[in-house]
Amino acid sequence: MGILEGRWKLLIIHHLLVRQPRRFSDLERAIPRVTQKMLIQQLRALEADGVVRRIVYPELPPHVEYELTEAGVALTPALNALHDWAADSCPGP
Repeated sequence: MGILEGRWKLLIIHHLLVRQPRRFSDLERAIPRVTQKMLIQQLRALEADGVVRRIVYPELPPHVEYELTEAGVALTPALNALHDWAADSCPGP
């Protein structure tokens, strides 16, 4: 469960589920309140846990993209269930 621990990891995974691969700048724009340092830390942790894959393209300027691994995609049913529970349990405005 520590894989998903932290404020930003679920949001990062969500945005990668919506569209992938994504560049770092795309994720920054998608999650405007996260600092650059924190986004880097969270992506590195997710990569170390085998949830996110970092793809480096050998070109100038450097081009790096992030995508979910099979393990990351396998989180989809759990994340959908969590979303449904939140929608049912927390009435909107």
